Amino acid sequence: MSLPPKVMRDGVLEKRSSGLLQLWKKKRCVLTEDGLRLHRYKAHNDAPTSAPSSKAKDLPFAHMATVDCVEYKRGLVYFTVVLTSGKEIDFRCAQEGTAWNAEIALALVRYKNLQAVLTGRNKHLSTKSQMLLNSACKSEL
Repeated sequence: MSLPPKVMRDGVLEKRSSGLLQLWKKKRCVLTEDGLRLHRYKAHNDAPTSAPSSKAKDLPFAHMATVDCVEYKRGLVYFTVVLTSGKEIDFRCAQEGTAWNAEIALALVRYKNLQAVLTGRNKHLSTKSQMLLNSACKSEL
């Protein structure tokens, strides 16, 4: 049984809908070591709900390519999460404090670096195992 991923940030972001009108909708967002989880936002004294939604949408870092298109306008930060499939998801948040785009981008870099280290380690171990196997086969001859 694996442990749940560590929560790095929890709060509210606005996501642009993909429909014809492209309206901005508030989402409760949870940034973890594995990606971003978007929950429905229920306004109750302008605070996010504490109960997790069953209709949450996961954006795992494994499917993210970059965080792009940062623009600052009227106290808001606009940014785009680009998926490996090429799909783009637009977000905006308040400019105050540490912006979500920076935290998502840093977490994405950490995730990709960890994956690169694990891949390199596995290749190294695989090469080393192959060399040991080859030397064992030669010694038997």
